[in-house]
Amino acid sequence: MARPKLAVWKFSSCDGCQLTILDCEDELLEIAGALDIAQFLEATSEVKDGPYDISLVEGSITTAHDMERIKAIRAQSKVLISIGACATAGGIQALRNFADVEDFTRAVYAHPEYISTLAQSTAIADHVQVDFELRGCPVSKHQLLELITATLAGRKPHVPRASQCMECKRAGAVCVMVSQGTACLGPVTQAGCGNLCPSHRRGCYGCFGPKETPNAVALSARLAAQGATPPQLRALYRSFNAGAADFATESRRHD
Repeated sequence: MARPKLAVWKFSSCDGCQLTILDCEDELLEIAGALDIAQFLEATSEVKDGPYDISLVEGSITTAHDMERIKAIRAQSKVLISIGACATAGGIQALRNFADVEDFTRAVYAHPEYISTLAQSTAIADHVQVDFELRGCPVSKHQLLELITATLAGRKPHVPRASQCMECKRAGAVCVMVSQGTACLGPVTQAGCGNLCPSHRRGCYGCFGPKETPNAVALSARLAAQGATPPQLRALYRSFNAGAADFATESRRHD
């Protein structure tokens, strides 16, 4: 019986989420035994034609060519999963969405007339149907393995949608916002990083994007009461997931 075919695709990104796949190490050998890795240029130059049973897509859409390419990938993929902040929210490059991209190209390139790019950096789901979005910058190794295993088994993956604060409570971490007055996006950010920053007494940077129904307005009011200024609040929401709708809307309130 033929193994399901897996393809991994890159768009505008740093490749960090693909490196997370390689970081699976021993588990990757088991994945390779269960799947036919047909396309994964980060790991092998061998390329097999589609159609593909599972496509993992990293990176955001930033050019007209990207738009056509993602449509072609969707057409030959039974299941398409976007992985990482770039693919699910436009990534750090979505900072262009709040400015004039032509100003950037004129400042950076000697001949900006040769640069062909879109005005905004957008998520994969803004262009094609996505079967599942895996958040994170980069994605969690454990969530990635759970997602691949669940997809192969035909069941719903167990990826928590609770806030980062829930991870802090389970880990017994002291709340940095309450104890230190540190700005923290934990109350509005989806869990998944393993409580990385708060465990080192740093505020959450929102790497996993907004949780379901986040109350960013209330969080901003609390942070403002602790002394955060509008420019500081705006910058807080404009990082790895600046293009995520809830974060983008809240950041614009502080322009």
